[in-house]
Amino acid sequence: MAVVYLIPTFLHEGALHVLPSYILDAVADCQVLFVENERSARRYLKQLKKEIVIDQYEWFTIGKAEEAMRDTFRNKLKEGKNIGIISEAGCPGVADPGQLLVAAAQEMGVKVVPLVGPSSILLALMASGMSGQQFNFVGYLPIEQHQRIKAIKELEAESRKKNCTQIFIETPYRNNQMLEALLKHCQPTTQLCVAVNITGSDERIHTRTVAKWKQQVPNLHKQPAIFLLKA
Repeated sequence: MAVVYLIPTFLHEGALHVLPSYILDAVADCQVLFVENERSARRYLKQLKKEIVIDQYEWFTIGKAEEAMRDTFRNKLKEGKNIGIISEAGCPGVADPGQLLVAAAQEMGVKVVPLVGPSSILLALMASGMSGQQFNFVGYLPIEQHQRIKAIKELEAESRKKNCTQIFIETPYRNNQMLEALLKHCQPTTQLCVAVNITGSDERIHTRTVAKWKQQVPNLHKQPAIFLLKA
């Protein structure tokens, strides 16, 4: 019976120390790999173990996991082949197109094995000091200015009403604009955590009120970041 392994990768280039060694056992048990980016996935496996024979695997690029790709995925499972799914950062299936392939595996009744690895969502939440009992991950906020402002205010209001933490992300080159919008449109007493370069040597995870952040605004341009808000 085929097995699908959800193979985590690093969040920060070179931070292999956060990955458990049993990932290599799962990789060795696979015959097929579905990956978000084949070039970086090949480099990642060689970093894990240089003796890995990369070309012994069948490689498929997930992209948006459209129906043709899901059909290929299903056919490989019907052939009884073990499949590994590797995303670009962190854990497959979490804010990741691999989720659609996992859904297909579940529909077929195939065993899915999630492996332990770094999740920026959970690591940031753990270090933020905010509520881990109730939290929402909402992905990307709208790009358009008026819609973004509306979304920020709605998240803040919901956080206050439900006593929950709101977690969201932005494309690295728009981080500064996101931070600017948060500081401009959130209440001064709202708690804001900015987590940057998680698991890297220059990791920074700080929680302050909006009023405190305004006193010293960091430059987040082109740095992997995740934002948490608690009203």
